[in-house]
Amino acid sequence: MTELGLFLTKRSVNKAEIARRAEISKSRLTQLSNNPTTKLTAEELFKIALAMSIKPCDLLMEVCKNVTLKEQDKSPLS
Repeated sequence: MTELGLFLTKRSVNKAEIARRAEISKSRLTQLSNNPTTKLTAEELFKIALAMSIKPCDLLMEVCKNVTLKEQDKSPLS
């Protein structure tokens, strides 16, 4: 299961209703929820957040919570 899938499960949302509101297919939402190799687009993330009545940045932070930079890449740009 993906971070999006875990988030949707934790929120106990109706995936069919979210898919309808977000104007994406139920099968696409299922892929995004279950298949870690399926890539979530920014537009899909934005629509899913709007369909859930949450801020897109909150969903982004949840979905990407395990994304980090390598230690050498963390220094500030000059």
